[in-house]
Amino acid sequence: MSAKIQPPQPLSSIPDRFDSDEIHSQRDKIREIFAYRNLLKNLVIRDLKARYKNSVLGIVWSLLNPLLMMTVYTVLFTILIPNDDIEKYPIFILVALIPWQFHTGTMMNSTGSIVNNAAIIKKVYFPRILLPTAALLSNFVNFLLASLILLILLYAFDIGLTVYALWVPLILITQVIFLLGLTYIFSTLQAFYRDTLLILEVGLLAWFFLTPVFYPFERFGEQAEMWGIVFNPARLMRWVNPMASIIDGYRTVLWGNMGSNGPGPMDPLALLRTLVTAVIIFIIGYTVFTRSEHLFGEKL
Repeated sequence: MSAKIQPPQPLSSIPDRFDSDEIHSQRDKIREIFAYRNLLKNLVIRDLKARYKNSVLGIVWSLLNPLLMMTVYTVLFTILIPNDDIEKYPIFILVALIPWQFHTGTMMNSTGSIVNNAAIIKKVYFPRILLPTAALLSNFVNFLLASLILLILLYAFDIGLTVYALWVPLILITQVIFLLGLTYIFSTLQAFYRDTLLILEVGLLAWFFLTPVFYPFERFGEQAEMWGIVFNPARLMRWVNPMASIIDGYRTVLWGNMGSNGPGPMDPLALLRTLVTAVIIFIIGYTVFTRSEHLFGEKL
């Protein structure tokens, strides 16, 4: 008796099955990460201890570093290159400098997190994504410590916290989501291409000057021209540089804008646009990392 030929499966049902498998796979990964939460905690503590090991100042450096940088920029832009139209310049620079240092510190530490832990990766199994995540969380601790200095200086300069400071958690969440995506991308690249960290150092320097850390958005003119193309520089920077919008958001709700009498409200649409960009970067970074981590062992 000849075997019955089964009718072909409808093509429309195949993607649904694959999508279902993918969803279950992602759920398993999330459960696994949650199960290893104590390891994540220990990795963060290890990073903090390693950072301040044999250091005379220790954790105090997290407080002194932004203060010293604030002093340098204040002397430069209020004495050597006066900015008479920027009031309370130390606060102006500090509200941008602290989140920027959180950004650069996380990027530099997390990019090498896979390569620097090659010995552990080859011997013990654990979710590899914990390594760049731990680097971000350890730098987040430094961010919180530096924020204490900012809080003190806000009241010392008679600004204090206003109702607009309630925007800060939303801005911070947006920055963390954006940073997580970047850390997953660059830590993966560093595992495959060892010169990624060297290129990143140069890229962060250029990124710094393209972000309104020591200058306000209002310094840009209404129009600029490059290669025959006319554009609005402030608007373009907001669209192509999420950190510009994030930094400007911190400054707006904690210091204010040029010509304002103090802190002001955050533009909800601007924050939403930046949040959407951050989520997209996060999804890309998470996908790149999770689909490449099985190759880390042989590349290391």
